[in-house]
Amino acid sequence: MGDWIEIVLRSLLILAGLFIVTKLLGKKQLSKLSYFEYIVGIIIGDIAGSLSMDADANLVNGVTSILIWTLISILLSYVSLKNKKIRDIVEGKARVFIKDGKILEGNLKKERFTSDELLEMLRKKSVFSVREVEFALLEADGELSVLLKRDYRAVKPSELWLQLPEDKEPRTVIMDGQIIKEMVEKVDRSTEWLQNILADKHVKVEDVYLAQLHSDGKLSLDYYNDGIVQDE
Repeated sequence: MGDWIEIVLRSLLILAGLFIVTKLLGKKQLSKLSYFEYIVGIIIGDIAGSLSMDADANLVNGVTSILIWTLISILLSYVSLKNKKIRDIVEGKARVFIKDGKILEGNLKKERFTSDELLEMLRKKSVFSVREVEFALLEADGELSVLLKRDYRAVKPSELWLQLPEDKEPRTVIMDGQIIKEMVEKVDRSTEWLQNILADKHVKVEDVYLAQLHSDGKLSLDYYNDGIVQDE
């Protein structure tokens, strides 16, 4: 029974430690991993798993090892910010796959990509013909960035000389049935104004799951009971 208690305590300690390590590494590591960060993540995960499951593993040595790898990653990330050559080595560089509607087969081979994989990545970008592509390159994180030729791009309002009002981020004024007073004040409104709108719609604040005020002055409401069948 003692071993189970120790494993539980070790697991909770390692979980808390990994949470702190993740916060130290920053949000970038959550969305985009470099080669080195990928390796560090595997090593730290392996050490953490061993420490939480193996009661005979030295906890102090394991935590020290995790801290060392974390500090190395932070230090290398800082150096990469200051030096482009090191950044290119650690994070990799983008490589052009398509230029002027022509596939650069040599670059595909350097990245060990097949034509099928390239076409699949294009389809995920809603592009089904290579000739429509002006420029496509593989980013350092493995994503394919695509610029279509002008004839195949969506028309922008500016190209039609239309002066449309600026579309700003919607402001959430009600969440989980509660008015967010700070946000209401930020948009130069009052809680009385919001409650009057809800009263006109014969709706209580508690019935609203989410309410957002848009840049055009319109208020959109999402109710708890909206009659939509939920997935089981």
